[in-house]
Amino acid sequence: MTQQFTLTIESGRNRLGEQEGFDRIEIRPGDTLSIVGPTGSGKSALINDIENLAQGDTITGRRILINGEEPPEAFVREPAFKPISLITQNTRCLADLSVEEFLLMHIRARRPGRDDLLDETINLANTFTGEEISLKSRMSGLSGGQTRSLMIADALVIGDTPILLLDEIENAGIFKDRVIQSLQRGNKAVILVTHDPYLALTAGRRIVMRYGGVSSVIEPTGQEQDLIEDLAVVEDRLHLIREQLRLGASFSSDSSSGSSSGSSEVLIAAVEQGFQLNRV
Repeated sequence: MTQQFTLTIESGRNRLGEQEGFDRIEIRPGDTLSIVGPTGSGKSALINDIENLAQGDTITGRRILINGEEPPEAFVREPAFKPISLITQNTRCLADLSVEEFLLMHIRARRPGRDDLLDETINLANTFTGEEISLKSRMSGLSGGQTRSLMIADALVIGDTPILLLDEIENAGIFKDRVIQSLQRGNKAVILVTHDPYLALTAGRRIVMRYGGVSSVIEPTGQEQDLIEDLAVVEDRLHLIREQLRLGASFSSDSSSGSSSGSSEVLIAAVEQGFQLNRV
């Protein structure tokens, strides 16, 4: 079983030199947090501080603790011992290995003697992407969505790290709902950078970024549940249309007007309700 850790973020300062809008954030196994904010608001800087286990040595001045203490040197310097995996939307693999060779290399570095994890990893990856990944595929030939799917499955099965950082997976061409379900089953601490309202609202807590720092941490009160349910309807509709487009479908106004109109009304209602909630 994966060793579990509590991760603590101690506040620093935003780019205006102001103290961030929190004292400390405790993140425990099973927690899911979203990080939201405009482009350039510091979202990536926050996850980079976490991934690098910053100790007041970055521009933000934040400190990252493990189990309430400064992390041991091995966590910082040795990839095999690091309890954090970071997966970004721009993940690329430069090594011209087959998928099988790549996964086996990681298994032998992280989980010696567990070659049986190969099939489990590739099978999980193929639930995240509409483009099947073969063990014989070349890593450098995978699409962006295939690469992210493989890296997420690798982090879950082989790396098995207790803390996962995901940067804008909604833009990665993958089935994000399946990814989130798999993450939540693993009792891992998951931190998502996202612009997707459904992902942001379904997380346990929301970290809001402004001017390069954390402006607030929002704890759900249950008031957003109706909005989440409305967004789920929109998500289902978009998923159906997306898959039909991928299969070459064409559409006419007459054939889709009823359901499209309904989805549009739900979307407008959801957006309006979201504005109301944000202004409370």
